[in-house]
Amino acid sequence: MSGQQPREAVPLLSIKDLHVHFPIYGGVLRHKVASVKAVDGVSMDIGRGETVGLVGESGSGKTTVGRAICNLHRAMSPDVELSGSIVFDSPTGPVDVNGISRRAMLPHRAEIQMIFQDPFSSLNPRMTVQQIVEGPLAIHKAEMSATERQELVAQLLDRVGLQPKYAARYPHEFSGGQRQRIGIARSLATKPALIVADEPVSALDVSVQAQVINLMAELQQEFGLTYLFVAHDLSIVYHIADRIAVMYLGSLVEYGTAEQVYHNPRHPYSKALLSAVPKPDPDGRRAKRTVLEGDIPSPLAKPTGCGFRTRCPLAEESCAQTAPEMVDRGEGHLVACPLAS
Repeated sequence: MSGQQPREAVPLLSIKDLHVHFPIYGGVLRHKVASVKAVDGVSMDIGRGETVGLVGESGSGKTTVGRAICNLHRAMSPDVELSGSIVFDSPTGPVDVNGISRRAMLPHRAEIQMIFQDPFSSLNPRMTVQQIVEGPLAIHKAEMSATERQELVAQLLDRVGLQPKYAARYPHEFSGGQRQRIGIARSLATKPALIVADEPVSALDVSVQAQVINLMAELQQEFGLTYLFVAHDLSIVYHIADRIAVMYLGSLVEYGTAEQVYHNPRHPYSKALLSAVPKPDPDGRRAKRTVLEGDIPSPLAKPTGCGFRTRCPLAEESCAQTAPEMVDRGEGHLVACPLAS
């Protein structure tokens, strides 16, 4: 027997010490003057069939992580500075998608798809729904006939709750929730293993959010999907995620099961996020909300040591010396704060 692990035991995606920095140029000769440290040392694994929620404020770097997984970071800046690895266990073997060109990524793109945040800007207004959903098929499933593609699009639209006859319509004829369903159908067309959902419900009405989340949960069971679910709302992520990673200023500060992070947050930032979640309070005994002072610092001038120390109620002088490491506080509950309770 070989010493290799069974494929089921190998994470579908393994991120190790990921850094994504965007250079800033200035002067007449455009010299590099600074770097935006959008992602600063993120590590985590995503197993097959699970949902990992990535939570944080705007500017925390969570969207950049999602785009890096899809090898879309160079589309944001061709001069992006990368280090670390993002190993995807593709059907043809492990591949580091952080170390290959967009051209080399093409054979693997069918396996990694993305649902974008804004259903209004992510769909081409000049294309019909049929053209939008079958677009990935024309690239990755060129052997399919036009009739086969049309039939598959009809099946996908029906599965996401839209009538197949809508295939001839254009995006402007649909509501926000319907447009996001079209985006979901497009992401399913190539039968991917991993879907990165970048705040897929944040632009939708509250009444529609639950419908879309329930749909995604159903599709996960039906198609054996794996999700990275990016969001800023911890309560939404709790209802769909198996594990939750909390991100602040480019770094992970807490990582554990959904139950651990939602019901027993250990990092002061996670506690602040959770305290902001609206909860029913019939007895008028609402717990005191933790209000963070100031704004999230600029990634251009990240504080020394712990990036959260400038807003942390527990901060001490020692917090400015070294960046805290993720430490297991029991049962795989990782926390990057030596002062956390």
